[in-house]
Amino acid sequence: MTVGIFLVVVIIGIALAFDFTNGMHDAANSVSTVVSTGVLSPKLAVLWAAFFNFIAFAIFGTTVAHTIGNGMIDISTVTPYVILAGLIGAISWNLITWYFGIPSSSSHAIIGGYAGAAIAHGGFGVIVAKGWYLTIIFIVLAPLIGLIVGYLLKILTSWILYRRDLVKVNKAARVLQLFSAATFSLGHGGNDAQKTMGIISGLLFTSGLITKFEIPLWVVLSAHGAIALGTLTGGWRIIKTMGQKITKLRPIDGFCAETAAASSIFLSTGLGVPVSTTHVITGAIAGVGSVNRLSAVRWTVTINIVWAWLLTIPASALIAGLVFTLVKLIFGVS
Repeated sequence: MTVGIFLVVVIIGIALAFDFTNGMHDAANSVSTVVSTGVLSPKLAVLWAAFFNFIAFAIFGTTVAHTIGNGMIDISTVTPYVILAGLIGAISWNLITWYFGIPSSSSHAIIGGYAGAAIAHGGFGVIVAKGWYLTIIFIVLAPLIGLIVGYLLKILTSWILYRRDLVKVNKAARVLQLFSAATFSLGHGGNDAQKTMGIISGLLFTSGLITKFEIPLWVVLSAHGAIALGTLTGGWRIIKTMGQKITKLRPIDGFCAETAAASSIFLSTGLGVPVSTTHVITGAIAGVGSVNRLSAVRWTVTINIVWAWLLTIPASALIAGLVFTLVKLIFGVS
């Protein structure tokens, strides 16, 4: 095995490790509501979420993977070392925020890391501006859609269930929440796993192992498998933040939040936009919680989460840029 192939294999392993940390970090997004409402135990919830994370490959295409792989950075300027530094930057930020229980965005971490390393290598000219427009717009729009749809769904279900027997309502809502949690996990796997697919396929292309940019089936299955395994590890600190610190949820509230978030993610994935499931579910939970009264939402917690969102792309880009610079100085690579 040549040094070049060995390096590619190592970077693929790191990319799948990032996907694993993505699942670990974002497990809270998939299961926080279903756990906090008592519909499933934490162990059953992560099993449920991991299963749907994996089978999402059979439902969604690879549009997001193409956006990440060759739609945001000029792929002709990318080298394996750029991808390596980008992954290290993203993983570092994921682990920092996971340690402190901050529900930041793994999606924006990989985007920021990839961009930071690429800029350190080739300057700002490597950025494909067209590929960033929708992504930047959806940083705001995706959680806003989740918030609005969650708000409207909560109002609609409140009208439908007005003066109904609460015991029967909770029983029905628990069943509904199983389906909404599954739908959200499908959306999570369908959007987030594609980001790693794009990175790995970009690596294969720049290394000359594939002649045109495409997403091989083994890459698709590997990415979904890694994110599902990561989800199985849970993310209990973030689950606590997402499930109870933002607002108190009942089963019907969890159903509304998950359904709203899934609708936003499905739309984004269909458009090929890499979005943050963390952003979307947070917006949906806040929308549901604000129906009764605005004070029902702990806005200080939500604002802290927003600060983490704003910091993610520049922070992961900075780390990745520093890593690439160190690699360049130590190993003399270009």
